Amino acid sequence: MAVPEQLHYTAEHEWVAIDGTLASVGITEHAASALGDVVYVSPPAPGTKVTAGEPCGEIESTKSVSDLYSPVDGEVTEVNTEVEEDPGQVNADPYGIGWLFKVRLAGQPPADLLSADQYAELIKEAD
Repeated sequence: MAVPEQLHYTAEHEWVAIDGTLASVGITEHAASALGDVVYVSPPAPGTKVTAGEPCGEIESTKSVSDLYSPVDGEVTEVNTEVEEDPGQVNADPYGIGWLFKVRLAGQPPADLLSADQYAELIKEAD
């Protein structure tokens, strides 16, 4: 299972790519696999203020509905409308075309984000 080195992760299985003051957010391959076929994504709308660790949307699969958590504090600047139209992209490429939303950071990223090695250990322990 892929755990890209350049990303940061949460214990709730979101990934975040930080580029200056902009963060791209999605769910990990582990989460997409556990959910099964994703059939609906409800990310936070642009302009929404999000708080690290707090629910900000939903992702629905053939198995369940799960909360989507923001890994960072800030304001949503963009939503991946292609994923809203074709939620299967989350399963097909969770770290690429399956990204969910972007956030303009408010301050520094949380110190408790996990490195790729820490996240790999977390999912290894869960299996």
